[in-house]
Amino acid sequence: MSEKAKLIKEMLEMQKKFIDYEHKNGVDPKDYFAPESGHTLDGYRQQYNDMAMKLVDMAHEDKGSHR
Repeated sequence: MSEKAKLIKEMLEMQKKFIDYEHKNGVDPKDYFAPESGHTLDGYRQQYNDMAMKLVDMAHEDKGSHR
């Protein structure tokens, strides 16, 4: 499996966990955008964003373009 495919798989797993959490608990915007330390969503947004940007960079590299 390529690095890109692994990254996409991990992002999809993160999305599934988030959706499961949301269905069980609901998501307060405060908990999504500024969760307290130790909260289930602590670091989620940043980690997912970092992964998405890495994927964008990989796609640009594959096509020889830049953002």
